[in-house]
Amino acid sequence: MSTENEGTAVPPAPSAPPVPVDAPASSAQPPAAPHQAPAAPHQAPAAPTAPPADAPTAQLPPTPPQASTSSQGHQPPDPSWPPPPPPAGTPSYGGGDGMGGGFGEGSGGGSGDGWGAAYQPPAPKSGRGRGGLVAGVLIAALVAGGLGGGLGYTLAKNNDDSGSTTVSASDSGGSLKRDAGTVAGVAQKALPSTVTIQAEGSNGEGGTGTGFVFDKQGHIVTNNHVVAEAVDGGKLSATFPDGKKYDAKVVGHAQGYDVAVIKLENAPSDLNPLPLGDSDKVAVGDSTIAIGAPFGLSNTVTTGIISAKNRPVASSDGSADSKASYMSALQTDASINPGNSGGPLLDAQGNVIGINSAIQSSSNGSFGTGQAGSIGLGFAIPVNQAEFVAKQLIKTGKPVYAKIGASVSLEETTNGAKLTEQGVGGSEPVEPGGPAADAGLKPGDVITKLDDRVIDSGPTLIGEIWTHAPGDKVTITYERSGKQHTAELTLGSKLGDD
Repeated sequence: MSTENEGTAVPPAPSAPPVPVDAPASSAQPPAAPHQAPAAPHQAPAAPTAPPADAPTAQLPPTPPQASTSSQGHQPPDPSWPPPPPPAGTPSYGGGDGMGGGFGEGSGGGSGDGWGAAYQPPAPKSGRGRGGLVAGVLIAALVAGGLGGGLGYTLAKNNDDSGSTTVSASDSGGSLKRDAGTVAGVAQKALPSTVTIQAEGSNGEGGTGTGFVFDKQGHIVTNNHVVAEAVDGGKLSATFPDGKKYDAKVVGHAQGYDVAVIKLENAPSDLNPLPLGDSDKVAVGDSTIAIGAPFGLSNTVTTGIISAKNRPVASSDGSADSKASYMSALQTDASINPGNSGGPLLDAQGNVIGINSAIQSSSNGSFGTGQAGSIGLGFAIPVNQAEFVAKQLIKTGKPVYAKIGASVSLEETTNGAKLTEQGVGGSEPVEPGGPAADAGLKPGDVITKLDDRVIDSGPTLIGEIWTHAPGDKVTITYERSGKQHTAELTLGSKLGDD
């Protein structure tokens, strides 16, 4: 998801499973791995007709071969990995004025394998439009900025010779030293550790995004779609609020998670990483502060609250062979616009609780850019997941995805995630020896819960699995022949996006 969109019409948000609100305050200590997502989504959407038997399928990540030091050649990627893109009609990432590199604009792969290979678009259904929704999963637009800071304003001075007498305050706006617990205090401390990112592809196209300092070594965390254009032969730079600009390079990027890490070249020695909170402990109603570069206006601070948790969201760049990203997102009403992508979502103490990534917006462009703006529906990747992904990218340059080793239908439904009767590209629908097979799951089973989280569709299942780390043990609730069953399984792993 991105904080920017290309003006593509975005459908109204569906009803979605609610979330618990009795959670303690966030902690400033960074977690070692993604935490389990809290339970109970919002009201489940009304159940439509069950999907047809020939529904399109997407393969969940297969179990990778065991690591080996042998000299055998690299195995070709499984055509079913990663998960497929949402159906046609999904809004694109962002970058409305032709700057294809911003938060993922134009970054969808065009090859026959990888993300798009396992997906076969569903046949059009007469009499009803999908409206950009995949089951109960919200299709949101990425919000990368395509302006590159190109907005300008003319300020006029009023010469008032009326002779009116005014009285000036002795101390405007309170103390110049802002209290730590105020929005001003949080912004004053956090802004020096945020950057505005300019990404430019080898074709000259690019866009604007945001990132934040992750460690003292010069690593910056942002969205994958912010830097995607600069991955192969492009240019990347990061500018701090004080105007200091640094060239940067991509250390690693994860398409599925929509997380990327870049590193500053000749990084300064006085970097102050932003403290990481605990996104699992965030409660609905908690205050939020977002920092970014909406429409190119760097170092912009907006405020709001956590509107919902565990919101299933899918995003892509809108092209036919687009690669998709899935998240179980934090929803906020803090104003997020094109250019905010990759910026930190902070709690009231200034701890990072998420990465601003996408918006659900009206289709009307703003400032003549053709890019739609905020209507109070912003989505952020929970920081517990983002931290785990970022550390893996810094360590190996590649993401690691949790998986159950089964093919799941992406057909629109609210009944659950159905394991398909046929695999993709001739593969088995339930991988022999994989986590799902070991737990006794079979083709045709319909997964309705993962731990205490309600699963209403295949994409929702993918997003929930990815809130976990490989090796986590989870409880699956599923239906078979009208009867409910439960099984425990240990999540497998898949290395890389290919």
